[in-house]
Amino acid sequence: MSSDFEGYEQDFAVLTAEITSKIARVPRLPPDEKKQMVANVEKQLEEAKELLEQMDLEVREIPPQSRGMYSNRMRSYKQEMGKLETDFKRSRIAYSDEVRNELLGDDGNSSENQRAHLLDNTERLERSSRRLEAGYQIAVETEQIGQEMLENLSHDREKIQRARERLRETDANLGKSSRILTGMLRRGCSVEKQFNLSLAPKA
Repeated sequence: MSSDFEGYEQDFAVLTAEITSKIARVPRLPPDEKKQMVANVEKQLEEAKELLEQMDLEVREIPPQSRGMYSNRMRSYKQEMGKLETDFKRSRIAYSDEVRNELLGDDGNSSENQRAHLLDNTERLERSSRRLEAGYQIAVETEQIGQEMLENLSHDREKIQRARERLRETDANLGKSSRILTGMLRRGCSVEKQFNLSLAPKA
């Protein structure tokens, strides 16, 4: 169950990193490309929400004693999703303002606006970098868990093989003991027969 959650988790990390990068690019694109980018981000935000829903379902299936860690991670991802939606709304507002300014003949390129856009873009790029690093860390941890599971399976297989060898040795010893007992019984019967013959009256 946790492996399914971690798979959704990696997909969410990659998807949100892409969304962050695209939101940062929106203000710098020409009008036609901006419109297409906005539509693309809207679609990816819906995909991210669906991933959160799948992750939430997976958490509900996890035993209560192990659920706490995953619940905390879900709260963090939901907060991140809310932040993305807020950033996207700001980007769309900036995009709408630029369209209005173009229609009104106002270029809107004041130094203050440029500085604000630069700061926003820098922050978004930093968040994107952090998300990519988090996704990479999750992938590394998942690989380590898989390696540990393979090592445990290999160890268990060796135990089973040793148990089989001991069982074969036990079967061989039992067979040998059975043959010894059979021989002893046969010799006992032969001695008894000879004894009875010696006691029988002679004609």
